[in-house]
Amino acid sequence: MITSLSIKNYALIEKLTIDFSKGFSIITGETGAGKSIILGALGLVLGKRADLAALKNKEEKCIIEAHFEISKYNLIPFFESNDLDYESETIIRREILPSGKSRAFINDSPVNLQELQDLSLHLIDIHSQQQTQELSDEMVQFQIIDAIANNKELIFKYQEVLKSYKSDKSKLNSLLKRQSESIKEQEYNTFLLEELLAAQLKSGEQETLEADFEKLNNVESIKEALDKSLAIANEDQIGVLYNLKETKTALQKIASFSTEYQVLLERITSVAIEFDDITNELNRASDKLVNDPEQLDAIGQKLQVIYNLQKKHQVSSVDELLAVQNQLDTSLLAIGNLKDEIEKITNLIQESELQLDILATGIHSNREQAIPVLSHKLIVILETLGMPNVRFKMDLTTTTTYFQNGKDELQFLFSANKGTDFGLLKKVASGGEMSRIMLAVKAILAQYSKLPTLIFDEIDTGVSGEIAIRMGEIMKEMSAEMQIFAITHLPQIAAKGNAHFKVFKSTIGEDTQSELKLLSAEERVVEIAQMLSGTVVSDSALNHAKALLN
Repeated sequence: MITSLSIKNYALIEKLTIDFSKGFSIITGETGAGKSIILGALGLVLGKRADLAALKNKEEKCIIEAHFEISKYNLIPFFESNDLDYESETIIRREILPSGKSRAFINDSPVNLQELQDLSLHLIDIHSQQQTQELSDEMVQFQIIDAIANNKELIFKYQEVLKSYKSDKSKLNSLLKRQSESIKEQEYNTFLLEELLAAQLKSGEQETLEADFEKLNNVESIKEALDKSLAIANEDQIGVLYNLKETKTALQKIASFSTEYQVLLERITSVAIEFDDITNELNRASDKLVNDPEQLDAIGQKLQVIYNLQKKHQVSSVDELLAVQNQLDTSLLAIGNLKDEIEKITNLIQESELQLDILATGIHSNREQAIPVLSHKLIVILETLGMPNVRFKMDLTTTTTYFQNGKDELQFLFSANKGTDFGLLKKVASGGEMSRIMLAVKAILAQYSKLPTLIFDEIDTGVSGEIAIRMGEIMKEMSAEMQIFAITHLPQIAAKGNAHFKVFKSTIGEDTQSELKLLSAEERVVEIAQMLSGTVVSDSALNHAKALLN
């Protein structure tokens, strides 16, 4: 429960510190006095987004700090999972700097807004008139039924499986899209791959083929050059070989006279040996050279295939064509792997659907048992709130759709009077009826939830007199188990509180401030009398106020 609230430099509040007690607390004040400011400040502590415009003095920071007694609410796991220091008296502080930057702290540890919002779900429920209208929302109706059905754990497990199911469905759709695109390309890629495979390409063969083609294409010129070279080498008396031998013989005669001549002899001998080898190579080359038009044509065709493939695939070498071939092969293989992957993820989806169906059946069964309990409890409470003929009809239908909280659809039907047909709550319930129904719902939920604090913000819209008295009594009964606050304009409800706070404005010079004050017993009588009769308090109003308080 909240034990104190401190506000500094927020809206019309310069500085305010107020302590709260357990039980039923009332907050009253004239319209515009600042009740919404108090709730706004509390909202910031609970994780709502900050607005620089909320600073009273734009040059100073705003600080809002709330103390909560949480020892009875099993929140240690939350603090451990968020790596926060646990204190039985937990302090939440929110700061808004003049720069517009906002900071939040839990027990002096900095936290983000999401962590603050997550903790606030375990601390306070602020019920406003807007939330009364939310009662007609199907998700809110399910939350009420599920609280009574004790479906929290089942729905948590269901949502975990649903998360995996949706993720797998998304993956499957992506894979099917890829498969569809791949199938369109598969035929063409298969043709390209078969074309490359038919070419029987080998690394480095293009250079060899081009050299062979040049040789065969110029066989006559090559033959002529080789034969001429051999003739020059072997010509009697004037040929190169003959002259080298003659030179060698001449040098042999003088080699013994000087080392210089000996070196020259060795060199000419080496040249003669080398040239003799060259001549033999020329002979072999000439002998091998054959004019083969068929071989020339075959090589030319193979080269043309290679050139065409290079042009088609926009590459310049056989090695690059082989890389394209491998890529196509891998791509076609991947289509087969894609099929296996689709089959695997389809099986996972089917398993998830089976789990979801089992969990959804359990959720549905619990809801069916909870609906008559909820309907009976609502009728009992609402009969005391001036709705003796109220009836509820909650039609639960199982669908094939996996919703976030199961597979059910719900029609929350309502009839306030005898002889009238059932209608959708949002269409047939008046504002006053909605306020009473919401109070009844909150009173019932209080029996099932462990929430420490509940704040009713003008839930008494559209009611008065005896109904207001009974609404106050219900809130009073609820306060035996939890801390209840009621912001109200009705004296009948205000009189039921254990403590009574008044919000009012005061003017100091040119400055207007909102303040919150705990009323004494005497001040409380006057406040309720003013709520009954207005600013001028009559004796009858005072007596009426005392009677209400007693």
